[in-house]
Amino acid sequence: MNIDGACHCGNITWKAVANPDMVAICYCTDCQTFGSSAFQYTARIKRDDFEITSGKLKEYGKLADSGNERYYSFCGDCGSGVHTSNIDGQGLLSLRLGGCHQKDLLPPKLQIWCCSAPSWVSVESDIKLDKQG
Repeated sequence: MNIDGACHCGNITWKAVANPDMVAICYCTDCQTFGSSAFQYTARIKRDDFEITSGKLKEYGKLADSGNERYYSFCGDCGSGVHTSNIDGQGLLSLRLGGCHQKDLLPPKLQIWCCSAPSWVSVESDIKLDKQG
């Protein structure tokens, strides 16, 4: 499915091809901090299926809860997170869907890092849980 979106201030715009079955809610502590929420709404995207159409991302590396080093990419003007990726440039991107224009068409199908969810969060039972759940 073709999707597109922007950061909060609109300086970063992007387009991607998303598999609706790869849309997730992530409860890891990095997603909670980076997204200023109890979870992050995200989609796993092939690198070749993602393109920045305007603006330039800023990024930094950090050791994630998984023990893997990750790049966190964001708008340098408004701070909106755009995606995370492996620092080695391999694997899928985790595209942050907060600025996606097609959110209504992308309900989450997976929940990951459920063990890190705050106690007041009700983890939905009809969404598949991952092995960290």
